[in-house]
Amino acid sequence: MIFKTTLLILTTFLVHFFPIGADPAAPKVKTGIDRLMENDYAKLLKGKRVGLITNQTAMSNDFESTANVLKANAASKNFKLIALFAPEHGINGTISAAQSVGDAKDADLLPIYSLHGKTQRPTDQMLKDITLLIFDIQDIGSRSYTYINTMFYAMEEAAKRGIDFMVLDRPNPINGITVDGPPLENKWRSFLGYINIPYCHGMTAGELALFFNKEYQVGCKLDVVPMQGWKRQMSFQDTGLQWIPTSPYIPESNTPFFYPTTGILGELKLVNIGIGYTLPFKVIGAPWIQATQFAAQLNNQKFAGVHFEPFYYRPIYGRFCKQDCQGVLIQITDPLVFKPVSTQYLILGMLKSLYPEKFQEAIVDFKKNKDTICKLNGTEEAYRLMVEEKNIVWKLCTLAKKDREEFQKKRQKYLIADYGKV
Repeated sequence: MIFKTTLLILTTFLVHFFPIGADPAAPKVKTGIDRLMENDYAKLLKGKRVGLITNQTAMSNDFESTANVLKANAASKNFKLIALFAPEHGINGTISAAQSVGDAKDADLLPIYSLHGKTQRPTDQMLKDITLLIFDIQDIGSRSYTYINTMFYAMEEAAKRGIDFMVLDRPNPINGITVDGPPLENKWRSFLGYINIPYCHGMTAGELALFFNKEYQVGCKLDVVPMQGWKRQMSFQDTGLQWIPTSPYIPESNTPFFYPTTGILGELKLVNIGIGYTLPFKVIGAPWIQATQFAAQLNNQKFAGVHFEPFYYRPIYGRFCKQDCQGVLIQITDPLVFKPVSTQYLILGMLKSLYPEKFQEAIVDFKKNKDTICKLNGTEEAYRLMVEEKNIVWKLCTLAKKDREEFQKKRQKYLIADYGKV
């Protein structure tokens, strides 16, 4: 009897709060591809011969790839999909960062052109007969992640040829608020960072396209299909959307927080950052670190939104392969106040302070890798501070502070109003 009563109460609760036919797990957010076929946006496709820049992350809420959605609607909406374009890691996201992506064909024999490797920009041959380029790829919110730079390159090539450009917008998985790290100096402009924005910019791909088109006077005919339901304070976990790994080392929906927290450190070749272990970008370790001391010193700095837990692990490949490492597991306690790049500079400064001999040994590699380090940071001053100064944390954290504040003002006019205010 008790069981039947409990079951009745539970059933009443479920019917009341989750009516029949309702899906309690339905996403709160509709991305650009889920809005594209609505009448107001579908008219932008009429009569177009479309090229789609995409990969495995471009998925509708019904788990259909954007390419398949376009193919299924081409006849009824009077357009034709004629080519696909693949960014770094390839159309399926399986290729490592060190490998070039080759041209191929999909299951329907559409050409798949590579935009990573020998060719990073769409060519005349690739763009032949295309009248609309569509970009639909999930970005991770950091300047050095190459997907947005592929978008910028493609916008420039589209503008040169009078080809329309469209961005199907997706969330910034960190959020639309966090701005952190130095902006990019023109001297260090590259495929690792193409426009002058802070390392963490707090903008979506659509907003970045609007910013780039105007601020860099690109002049392409640009349309952004915005999301519905996404708000600036949302991290990806808040959206109800399903995460698809954007590349081999971004496996989880919260990994984008950690990429700008340790990624530059990985390029310095001083410590292991979880590449070669099960927690890419989420740990810092080395055989010569003393975990409890390192964690205590980091936590004593009382950086907002983060806690450092002593951690012990053994990488199965990569730096310090099969060696016992000690270090910290980085735990984000408040994503809205957490500053990824500033936290990275804290870790870097603490390593230099606690382990000066190891740091000095690594400077040899720093110098060999100077160009990449400067391109990632966006400024040579960060490199100089790392190499030459003794106490570097606050100097790095406040580097280009005024430029960052200017960016905050400048970006306001490119933020999509439906996503809310900063």
